[in-house]
Amino acid sequence: MKYITSVIATLDRVRAKTVSRNVIVLFKFIAFLAGLIVLYSFIFHLIMAQEGRDFSWLTGFYWTLTVMSTLGFGDITFHTDTGKVFTMFVLLSGVLFLLIILPFTFIQFFYVPWLEAQSKAKTMRRLPAETKGHVIITNFDPMTVNLVRKLEQYGYQYVLLSPDLQEHTELRDQGYHVVHGDLGDPRTYELVRADQASLVVVTNDDVMATNIAFTVRSVSETVPIVTNADMDHSIDIMVYAGSTHVYEFMRILGISLGRKTLGLSRGTNVIGEFGQLLIAEAPVQGTHLEGQTLAEIRLRELTGITVVGIWDRGEFELPWPEMVIKSSMILMLAGSREQLTRYEKMYCAHLRTQDTSAPVLVIGGGRVGLAAVEALEENGISYKVIEKRVGFIKNNEHHVHGNAADIKILHQAGIREARSVIITTHDDPTNIYLTIYCRQLRPDIQIISRATMARTVSKLHKAGADLVMSYSTMSANTIVNLLKPDEVLTVAEGLIIFRAPVAGALIDSTLVENRIRALTGCSVIAINRGGELLLSPDPFTPLKDDEELILIGTVEAEKKFLESFGSVACTLS
Repeated sequence: MKYITSVIATLDRVRAKTVSRNVIVLFKFIAFLAGLIVLYSFIFHLIMAQEGRDFSWLTGFYWTLTVMSTLGFGDITFHTDTGKVFTMFVLLSGVLFLLIILPFTFIQFFYVPWLEAQSKAKTMRRLPAETKGHVIITNFDPMTVNLVRKLEQYGYQYVLLSPDLQEHTELRDQGYHVVHGDLGDPRTYELVRADQASLVVVTNDDVMATNIAFTVRSVSETVPIVTNADMDHSIDIMVYAGSTHVYEFMRILGISLGRKTLGLSRGTNVIGEFGQLLIAEAPVQGTHLEGQTLAEIRLRELTGITVVGIWDRGEFELPWPEMVIKSSMILMLAGSREQLTRYEKMYCAHLRTQDTSAPVLVIGGGRVGLAAVEALEENGISYKVIEKRVGFIKNNEHHVHGNAADIKILHQAGIREARSVIITTHDDPTNIYLTIYCRQLRPDIQIISRATMARTVSKLHKAGADLVMSYSTMSANTIVNLLKPDEVLTVAEGLIIFRAPVAGALIDSTLVENRIRALTGCSVIAINRGGELLLSPDPFTPLKDDEELILIGTVEAEKKFLESFGSVACTLS
């Protein structure tokens, strides 16, 4: 510590000396200019005296400044050649010293140092000593942009660490809470109170992430550290360095994309779990549900499952009995494991018997694409990968070298007979372009696309994608759910599960009478009665004051519920 303190003191002294030197240089130049103006004014009087004219000293300074600044009003001029030569000399020296050197000197030795001092004065390098329960984020990328938005949404404090002063200034001006510091210096994490933080999120490259985790662990042995690994072999190293949770978000994304392929999916995909209660996604495409209404399929009566919401091309809708089910929809189901199994047997059993000879077309052979291929290979699904980078082509039998925007390459890869297309490039505009292209070539094909930014999800759906998975949303949701596993569950983009005690107008009323769904947009998916979870509750059963409702809805719907019924809600998992 003494060494660090001495280094900081030395740097402060060097900084102070630099500022002093700049000020001295600036004042010396100004003094030189003042002396030059006095000298020119004196010579002006001498030459004018030779011409037989007399002017005041103020007039001499006036003439000198107008000539040096090139204003030259022309009201006072010399008549002799000597005076004219002197005028030209004053004019040229004025251009050099006043119009070129003076602005440069002022900017270099005063204005720029002043701006830097202002920026440094606004630069945060520490958090208050009483700060606790916050989230520390060590990298700024698409995932952390979405994570910050969710943290603010749920009321969590956060701080971004930036080692670059320019980046710090830009992020601060954009409204982010940011602290400037060296990511490899333990002092940085002491100043941001890492020992009192709820979580440290590290999404830097593998080498830097390992260094950060090791550094943070030297400051606090208890703070949870979440890291993202780009390579498989980095996982163990990150764990050794002190990471509490290590994820391969790119690989997880790729496998998830692959498992959503027609003929591979079991029919439901569990995205949230609370005791016996499971929240699952169930794509309609490929099932016999298409074209029927929710009332006609009698899902609750036959399986016990409750449809709590519907995603249709990125838009969340509340279900109603006369809603016609379309192939583009994804049903949000709530129920037990047994009820989900019953649903799969009744509506999705034929998905496994579909022809597996039709290949799946994977566009992009990077980390996400290869992870999707891994999921396909595990289930014996034939595939073709289109990759334009020669170094990424690993198997000539399954890989096609070329640009997916070329129709010849698409035909070579089997776009005509493919059952599904998985678009995995990291560039969102490219994914939109390819989605539109593939939809035009094959209106009936299943298109599954990756999105890097959450805001691109709706665009990809409009472009024709049946299923879209956002890297930033998936990883941010995973991290948010780690913060307080007993209180937070984000099951999809903007969709949360929360609980609320039965109070006020809810007591002794039934779900039909209180019209929770109609008034707030929230769906009751279970009732906690004395520690026992009642799944798919009877809408005609009166609610008791010792019970607790388990609801699902958007963040806005949760706010409406609180406004309508005045309960104190808690998000959960």
